[in-house]
Amino acid sequence: MRYVLALDQGTTSSRAILFDKSGAIVSTAQQEFHQIYPQQGWVEHDPTEILTSQMSCAVQALVRAAAEPHDVAVLGITNQRETVVVWERETGMPIYNAIVWQDRRTADVCAKLAADGVEPMVRERTGLLLDPYFSATKVAWILDQVPGARAQADAGKLAWGTVDSWLIWNLTNGEGHKPVHVTDQTNASRSLIYNIVEGRWDEELLKLFRIPASMLPEVRWSSERVGEVNTSLGLLGIPIAGIAGDQQAALFGQLCFEPGEAKNTYGTGCFLLQNIGGKFLESKNRLVTTLAASTSRRLEYALEGSIFIGGAVVQWLRDNLGLIRSSSDVEALAASVPDSDGVVFVPGFVGLGAPHWDPHATGLLIGLRRSTKPGHIARAALESIAFQVADALEAMQQDSQAGTGIKLPALRVDGGAAVNDLMMQFQADVLGAPVIRPAVTETTALGAAYLAGLATGFWSGTEELRKQRTQDSRFDPGAGAKDMEASRVRWKEAVTRAMHWTS
Repeated sequence: MRYVLALDQGTTSSRAILFDKSGAIVSTAQQEFHQIYPQQGWVEHDPTEILTSQMSCAVQALVRAAAEPHDVAVLGITNQRETVVVWERETGMPIYNAIVWQDRRTADVCAKLAADGVEPMVRERTGLLLDPYFSATKVAWILDQVPGARAQADAGKLAWGTVDSWLIWNLTNGEGHKPVHVTDQTNASRSLIYNIVEGRWDEELLKLFRIPASMLPEVRWSSERVGEVNTSLGLLGIPIAGIAGDQQAALFGQLCFEPGEAKNTYGTGCFLLQNIGGKFLESKNRLVTTLAASTSRRLEYALEGSIFIGGAVVQWLRDNLGLIRSSSDVEALAASVPDSDGVVFVPGFVGLGAPHWDPHATGLLIGLRRSTKPGHIARAALESIAFQVADALEAMQQDSQAGTGIKLPALRVDGGAAVNDLMMQFQADVLGAPVIRPAVTETTALGAAYLAGLATGFWSGTEELRKQRTQDSRFDPGAGAKDMEASRVRWKEAVTRAMHWTS
């Protein structure tokens, strides 16, 4: 068997990538799907479209490589985290759209729980803040708002899961087979109801969020065989042995196996993770602590700064303002001007994530003049991504150095926007530290492939993976770094305005 297949189910598209023994990409397929916005601050997906788009991509990837299912040693899955699907156990039909991680409809519920004083207890067990970003309040909303849903759940007739669970249920739900209802440690750790210190669903938290235990998937290790595909979707017989939330998969794909190693993924949002080892550390700077994917079968942790709008700001320039025809055009437009000419863009379209955690913040575009051109706005949009990463990294450094003495030597980067040389150089200038980009930037999918391949012996161990590492691109702080202090001050002032705009 020559390949590992990774299913990379993201926020705006589904992808499938076929990797060979060297970790190189053999073929890939991608398909965007609809974004549903029923009300302001609400974001939903059609679970059936998620499934069909992902399966279509998987089959296309095999066809493009002239490969058959028997050529694939194992399948790994990585997914948009915190997005929830609730479905009927008997029929397998969703009872409502998937509620996406970006959704803010339960902000008031989280605020009330925080006002009731429960957040310290939640944080010490889950490592998370009370925010609608995480899964539990979304599940409770579906149970409360869909007619009859809570009665069905109490009767044990409903299942809940993040997108990994939804995909695996359907992949294993062949005729004569009982579907597998599982998730992994990394996805469970994003739910607000999983105790990451003890490694179990927490009964007290289930009661707090009013979620019946009968709905829960079984929690497995990220690198462990959980079943095989037994449906007629063109993947029949392929073992499933790797599961990880997208950001933990990227941390693993970047080979950040040791405490102190960190990466930032530039996707729809930006997600900064630093491996902190086997000891739970509660952030003092409004970051979250989460479980990292590993092959050790023991709990390992990471600090995380979650930024809600990263690459999505480029899509906004394309779809809402029409400044570019495709996302790849943004680098040339931004490079058409030497700087942003004082324009500052805070993309708080769905509130602000780490380290601010303000679900009510709004987007802000200021510093406009008669001389302002589309290039200045495009450049400010790219700079906004780098500034948000810098804010989260600053908080992370304060946490990690105080708790573990770890100092970040460099930032590893991946994701779609990481191919933008202009932005990577600006990121290095803002951080005052090197930025390192791997030759294969699809490290989210690669991490899922690694986890699956290591579980089944396709790769012998992590040392084999390190030896395969090809030449990285390195961006060192340049001449622009000396001008960053004034720019950071303007940025922080703009963020403060965005957070108080609606208050």
